[in-house]
Amino acid sequence: MAADSGCSPHPCPLAFSPAPRRQYLAVCARDGRLRIWDSDGGGNLRQEYAPSARLSAACSCVAWGPCRTTKEGPQRKKRKSEAGQAAEQSDLLALGTAAGTVLIYSTVKGDLHCTLDGGHNGGVNSVQWHPEESLLYSGSDDTHIVEWDLQMGKSRCKWKADRAAVTSLCVSPDGKLLLSAGMTIKMWDLETKQVYRRFTGHPTMVTMLCFATNRPPDSNGLYFVSGAAHDRLLSVWQVRSDGKDKNSVVSFTLTDEPQHIDLQTSNSKDEAVRLAVVCRDGQLHLFEHFLNGPCKKPLSPVCSVQVSSVGGKAEGDTPVPVPLLASSLCADKQNLVLAYGNQLQPVVEKMPINVTERHICLVRDLHTTLSLSVDAAVSKVKTPIVNEQKSKVLIPGLPGHQAPIKAAPSKSEKRKQGSSTTEISIEERLEQIELSVTGGKGRNKAAASSLQTDSFAVLLVQGLESKDEKILNKIFQTKKEALIKKTVARLPPTAVLPLLEELSRRLQGHPFAALLIVQWLKAVLTQHTSYLSSLPDLVSQLGVLYHMIESRVKLYHQLTRLHGKLYLLMTQVAASNTAPKVGDLDHTAKLVYEEESSDEDEDSGAEGLHDDDSDDWEEEEEKEGAMEVTEDGENHEDDDEDMKEESKVNGDSDLDPENESEEE
Repeated sequence: MAADSGCSPHPCPLAFSPAPRRQYLAVCARDGRLRIWDSDGGGNLRQEYAPSARLSAACSCVAWGPCRTTKEGPQRKKRKSEAGQAAEQSDLLALGTAAGTVLIYSTVKGDLHCTLDGGHNGGVNSVQWHPEESLLYSGSDDTHIVEWDLQMGKSRCKWKADRAAVTSLCVSPDGKLLLSAGMTIKMWDLETKQVYRRFTGHPTMVTMLCFATNRPPDSNGLYFVSGAAHDRLLSVWQVRSDGKDKNSVVSFTLTDEPQHIDLQTSNSKDEAVRLAVVCRDGQLHLFEHFLNGPCKKPLSPVCSVQVSSVGGKAEGDTPVPVPLLASSLCADKQNLVLAYGNQLQPVVEKMPINVTERHICLVRDLHTTLSLSVDAAVSKVKTPIVNEQKSKVLIPGLPGHQAPIKAAPSKSEKRKQGSSTTEISIEERLEQIELSVTGGKGRNKAAASSLQTDSFAVLLVQGLESKDEKILNKIFQTKKEALIKKTVARLPPTAVLPLLEELSRRLQGHPFAALLIVQWLKAVLTQHTSYLSSLPDLVSQLGVLYHMIESRVKLYHQLTRLHGKLYLLMTQVAASNTAPKVGDLDHTAKLVYEEESSDEDEDSGAEGLHDDDSDDWEEEEEKEGAMEVTEDGENHEDDDEDMKEESKVNGDSDLDPENESEEE
């Protein structure tokens, strides 16, 4: 069974018809149309249906109805010749929309069978058919599950399943249990609408659920598989009778987030479960495992399949990987059906399974393989007849242009007005778009600027879609901030992510080019903030840009320090180079000054006197010496007299030394 038959929001909802034949592939492309491709007859387009509200309410999920043997509608009576054949195949498709309605499409009528509305207030994320009864289950963003009665065309029951949005549903093979997933996985009893089990273990939103065995839950043999967003592991859970089933028992390793899963269930312990998982990176992984209890180590795939295109004849052309969209295991267990390429026109191929090789790369030439073959009874599209002589080539622009841009014809062109005109090249268009704003005044300036921004927006979208480097280089060289803001503001939301990827790629190049790219990046993040915040995969889309900015910021401080040191060193070297060169110096003193001491001054003064003066000096010195002696003697006498007077006053003079001793 295909697990994505009721998968959560998928960029391209698709599903193979139920086993055992798997003869059809239903794809809801981004243009809102439902296309049914023949998987047995070479991948031809069988039917195409465009819902009336496909633009306002895009298809979010698709699921084939089970093969029934009973007649479900009056349309069967009109086709008696095909009654036996119709009883063996599924002819009903359930389409969930973003508006909350469920469309039932009939492949026999080629039109809608009925419309189920009034049950959800948010977008439908998953739809699942009951294997036996005429019942349908749908999960929505409004956190509710609705049980629809297809015979009455109305909701039969509605209950709240989770605090967050219900992203995936899966009905057990016996039709008694229902799995629902949001942030947690819950198993419901469909008779009582009560929770039978709870399973927690995924850190992110669970996107797909699928039962792996047909055993009853009381026998400890009921297993199911779950996958989550941004998770590279598929978890296998066991429903135990004792309730000890909080952790997963087996894990399968993947290269990226799972997008589509198909498996062949196991009816006993001796029969292995076979899984075919298509990841987001476009690779297919095959697994085989016997579910008989827990397994500690994650299991690696038995075989991995990848599709690649054929390189061109030019030397620079290299093979490019082609993404796989879905896969289906055949009932004979020896073949595998692959759907790869573009969602608008996928290529369906049947290949044998070779488990002996761990990795298989299929090289296919898509240019020769893709040939749209639609039956005349199915396709109602007619190719218009174009008159090349009367047709006109308009310069690209958005609706609302006041006048087309025309180039001034030269003299040679005026002479050839009667001859046939040729298409203007892209380079000439770019030259015509570069209007001089300073040339006109008033209204002409406003008209020129509006035409320029409109043309830039259209050319930018064309360059992103065609990946034309010339157009993108010409646009990204613009330095006018106002022109950049207006161009980014006029971009459609679908071109925002490709523009971010292109800016991230160019930002990794030369730092000089980053100066211009940063202005575009700033305008995109400010103008389209609300749209970017609504994307669920914004972290993975902007991961490269975030890590690149973070790495450059880490090196900024070190580079500034290095720049400062180098600048200081360079300035010193420059100063030393500009200074005048000094030759050999003359070490002889130009002027010498010697300081004389005081002794030499006295000697020099004495030398200048006569001998008579020296004799007189000696006599004077003798006189001065005698005078000092007499003065000293007088001083001593005065001191003795003073001592005597003091002794008399104290009464010590009358006492002799002997008397003093007696008194003591």
